[in-house]
Amino acid sequence: MARLPRRTLGAIAATGAAVLALSACSPSTGDSGSSGGDITLSYAIWDANQKPAMEQIAKAFEKDHPNVTIDIQVTPYKEYFTKLQTAATGGSAADVFWMNGPNFQLYASNGQLAPLDDAGIKTSDYPKGLVDLYTYDGKLYGAPKDFDTVAVWYNKELFDAAGVAYPQAGWTWDDFTAAAKKLTDPAKGQYGIAASQYGQENYYDSIAQAGGEVISADGTKSGYGSPEALEGIELWTNLIADGASPTAQQMTDTNPEDFFLSGKVAMFQNGSWAAIAYADNKDIADKVDVAPLPAGRAGNQSVIHGVGNVANAKSAHLAEAKEFAAFASGEQAAKIQAETGTVIPAFDGTQQAWVDALPQYDLQVYIDALKTAVPYPVSKNTSAWTSLESEILSQVWSGAVTPKDGLKDLADKMQAALDAEQK
Repeated sequence: MARLPRRTLGAIAATGAAVLALSACSPSTGDSGSSGGDITLSYAIWDANQKPAMEQIAKAFEKDHPNVTIDIQVTPYKEYFTKLQTAATGGSAADVFWMNGPNFQLYASNGQLAPLDDAGIKTSDYPKGLVDLYTYDGKLYGAPKDFDTVAVWYNKELFDAAGVAYPQAGWTWDDFTAAAKKLTDPAKGQYGIAASQYGQENYYDSIAQAGGEVISADGTKSGYGSPEALEGIELWTNLIADGASPTAQQMTDTNPEDFFLSGKVAMFQNGSWAAIAYADNKDIADKVDVAPLPAGRAGNQSVIHGVGNVANAKSAHLAEAKEFAAFASGEQAAKIQAETGTVIPAFDGTQQAWVDALPQYDLQVYIDALKTAVPYPVSKNTSAWTSLESEILSQVWSGAVTPKDGLKDLADKMQAALDAEQK
């Protein structure tokens, strides 16, 4: 998918005010039948880099539907959901548009999205984690377009200099932390790992690897009060305490990824979006490779996230909108995305072209991560608790409060926010 800025995923555009505004909208009144005649479908996306591939997909659809024209509208991500909220409230949202997991349930629960169960989509063609992410109240509202998983990038030069073996499939948390300590050299200002306060790339994964969950599958219960969640958080805070990672303050002053890019950190967990960026970075392109995540007691799970194509329930051309949403996530569209190197397509069996595009890296690890991937944690109003999460965990990362006390506080406050969603 188009990479979502880490902090943006943590500070979702959907606010409590948005919930009220969307709730005020009436249920879908769109005609589910074909409108006939020449029509134009608006298609809203947030990544200009993907527009060329989306144009190819649109042309392929138009070829089989000569009466339909697809109008692609690009809005930068930082404004995308604010604009979408306003348009949805006023009944002028695009016919088809991109959706992400953190905002999905807000729109699905308030009648803004049309179910796609009758759009010819076979859910077995997509990773289960993505299907679950875009399913609400038993119905599929989002056709999975692409996905990202997480893996460990490492600097081969730093590993070689320290005499540490490269990460291999099957390595464990113990192997991971031992390597991080061996790769740390205070005299050089070098660290083994950047234990950043990033959910998708770090602690969401480790909580799952410990056998816990951030939120229950039905989005109603916080998982932060469990011993497993504490174990998943302490993996990172212990690395900071041991000096194997820059401090929280250092990672506030300097982007954690910059430590890796400058050769001051030997390992950095990152999403599949990083592959093309690292390949294009002349300073590290030939120095790095990627390995699977290390395994905790429950395995080496990665969080999976991805964009979904959704149809506006109030579209004047609802039948065509649903058909295009399904097509833009189908096999032909997936092949266009893969062959252009745009993103990892969600449609199973089409990802190999993306892997082949950068043969110098072991990108297959991102595809293999699908086998045990867990969905990005969301609820009806995700931002209500991710704001709490960010605030409280920043105190944990800085050492101002202990992980145990911080997580108890977070679990209580997050549960209160989740309970409020159910009223």
